[in-house]
This record gives sequence, structure tokens and C-alpha cells, in this order.
Amino acid sequence: MKNTTRSASFAVLATVTAVALAACGAPGTANPGAGGASNQSLTAPAEKSGTITMVTKFADPKYAPYFESVTKAYEQANPKVTIKLEQVGDQPYKDKIRVLSASKQLPDIYFSWAGDFANKFVRAGLAADLTSVIGPDTEWGKTFSPAALKAFETKGKNFGVPIDLDAKYLAYNKAAFTKAGISGAPASLEELIGDCDKLRTAGYTPIAFGNQYGWPAIHYITQLNAYNVAPDTLAKDYDPATGAFTDPGYAKAVDQFKDIVTHCSSKDANGVSHEAGQANFLNGKAAMHYLESVEFQALTTKGGAPKELADNWDFMRLPAPQGAAGDAGALTGAPDGFMVNAQSKNAALAVDVLKFMTTQQNAAKLTADIGWLSPVQGSATSANSFPQLQSALADISKANQFAIWLDTVTNAEVANAYLSGIEGVISGSKSSKDVMTGVQEAAAKAKKQAG
Repeated sequence: MKNTTRSASFAVLATVTAVALAACGAPGTANPGAGGASNQSLTAPAEKSGTITMVTKFADPKYAPYFESVTKAYEQANPKVTIKLEQVGDQPYKDKIRVLSASKQLPDIYFSWAGDFANKFVRAGLAADLTSVIGPDTEWGKTFSPAALKAFETKGKNFGVPIDLDAKYLAYNKAAFTKAGISGAPASLEELIGDCDKLRTAGYTPIAFGNQYGWPAIHYITQLNAYNVAPDTLAKDYDPATGAFTDPGYAKAVDQFKDIVTHCSSKDANGVSHEAGQANFLNGKAAMHYLESVEFQALTTKGGAPKELADNWDFMRLPAPQGAAGDAGALTGAPDGFMVNAQSKNAALAVDVLKFMTTQQNAAKLTADIGWLSPVQGSATSANSFPQLQSALADISKANQFAIWLDTVTNAEVANAYLSGIEGVISGSKSSKDVMTGVQEAAAKAKKQAG
């Protein structure tokens, strides 16, 4: 899994990165300087030459070889180009990017999570505007899932190139549903709650749920916020400069989450790991599990799942509540991506490298080599994946937009308030009013810090 420590690490990272980026200039005032990306065409010349520096956070031996092979292939196709690829782990990357940002020594291409992490680079003028080459109406942009492109969009402009895809789905055991007399996936949240009662009567834990790390519950809230609050209001509140979180839909989302815990899971979830919850789903004790598409591999025999489960599972989105005031077509998730240094003197060449990395062939290779979904449409096939993964890519392409993980799209203060508040909801010590009071106080503090 890619995000076991997502919540805690992002809260710390958001704070230190904000300090580092603040030193680079006030939002909207940074000047890329002579020779920067804003002063060049982003179309690569016919004769390609030069050196590109690139830093990723994919040092894990399972992932690193893919990026090494693709960059080497680019060099072989373009002998006059050298790519200096540096791959570090999650935490080392967070430390490194902070230092490089503060010293204005970012590489030509650097990794970024979607959400407020990426937006900090945009506000500081450290990310090149790539709209002319990857906007949704461009030839390159049309090859991507629209939701993936939009995840790196700020005020109508595109600043990132999505490299992988991850979305949140409710996997379910079809045999368990049949035993409980459930004919198929519920059409609404209310139907899901009713089905949970049927599954419990049939002897199953309806939804496997472990919230020891904090982020699993936040993923539920991410989706429920998107369902219950209008997109424009969400965008305003997720911006630290304008956030207020006073819309009644936020409290409604917390109450709906409490209903899920009460009817479908357990108030002891804070003491259970996500992995332990998944084990209960794999061994047939639980009928459903809310998990990420990057975890689908674990539900196959190749990934170690029992054949009984591997042959009898499907997935659905967490269903929207009836009469939802928000976007019922939003899907929790986000791509990871790369940004181009706004001060790069080789921005066009950097863009060309990223174009090469996201061709249909290399996108399919990503899925075959690593098992990740690529944001390039049509890249998951029967040759490099399995049916559920192909269906997930098709479903992601239909999403109106990504509801980006709440603990990465919001300010660190707000994220921490949600984390502690929702843990209290699970244990029964806090109400939705308590949670939102804490979130509103955190938002006010973040707004003051944003100036």
C-alpha cells in the first residue's frame, strides 16, 4: 500500500513545506527569472539535447526499476539527452524537497502529490504552467482521464502531469451478498445501511474497518463531504485562505459516517489496523472492505488471496445518500504526478520526457510492471491486468472529478482537526457538532496564517 502513514506524515510535511515555500516568495509574486519555463515554448525542438534532472519518491525496489527503464529508453531514443534520475523514499523525499524549495534548487522535474501540496508550489511560482501542452483540449491532455488532469488544475490552469491513479472503492464478497439475500450493489447510502443489517444477521461483519492510522476514516469523510457539500463551497473551504466549513453538509457527512460505523462496523475500529481489517475481508469474515484501487492486487490469487474470495468479489463506489446536495459523480482518490520547475532552462525537454513516460506503451508498462493504474485512458488491458482493474480505470474515467484525500487537499491544521475529531466519533466520545467546531477553529487559524 502506498499510504499507510499518509495522515501523520502529510500533517508534518504540510507545515515544513509551507515554511520553506514561504521563503521563496509570496504567492503570485514569484518570478521564474530569465530563461525560466514561462519565457520558453514548451514544444520540444526536433534536435533534442541537454541534461534533465529528475527526482521521484519511488525508491522502493518494487517501483524504482520502472522509472529507471523508461528514462533509459528515452536516452536511447535521444542520444544527446542525459537524464539524471534520483529516486528516494517517501520520508527522504519530503525532507529533500523542502530543502530544494528553500534554496531554489528544484530539479527540472519533481514529484508531487495532488492537492494543497502541489498548490503550494503553484502559489510560490515554482511550478511551470503546462496548460498549453496538457490542458484538457490539447492532444496530449485528451489521452488522460479528465479527473486525473483536473486534480493538478489550479484556477483553470494545469500545473502537473499525472503519472498514476488511485481511487477508493467498496469491494464486496458476492457470495456473502447472496447468502444475505442481497441481489447486487446498493444504489444509495441508505440502501447500504440496510444491507449492512442483513449481512450482520447472516453472520458477517458488514464492512471490515481498521482506523489505527487515522486515514481510513478520513477517506470516508472525503467522499461524504463531496456528496453533501456543493463543489464550489468545498473548493472555497479547502483553500486555507478562505476556509470556513460552516455549510450544514459537513455535519451531515459526519452523521452519515457515524451511521456507517454503527450499522456496518465497530466502535473498536481505532484499535484495528487497516491490514487486519483487510485480512477479515480476505478470509470471509467481513462482507465488504473500503480500499484503494492500488490494493486490488491483494484480492487476487496472484496477490495471495484465497481462491474462494479471489473468484467472488466485485466493487462499487461508496453510494451517495439520497438527495445529496453535492456532486454524486465525484470519486475519492487522486493521481500522483510530476511538476516542471518554473525556473528550468530546459522546460520543453522536461515536458518531452514526461510525454514519453505517459505514452500508451509506457502507461501499459506501468500497470504490467508495478500493478498501478495509469491515468492514460485504455492503458489497462487483459494483457497487463485483471477484469476488476480494467473496470476501475473505466469507472475513474467517468468520474466528474476526484475528491482528493481530505488529509492532503486541506491545510494541516484542518486535517489534524478532522483526524482527531473523527476518531472521537468512532469511539463515541464526540458528536458531529464537536467535530465541526474543532474544524472551524482550525480553519480560522489557517486563514489567519494565510494572511
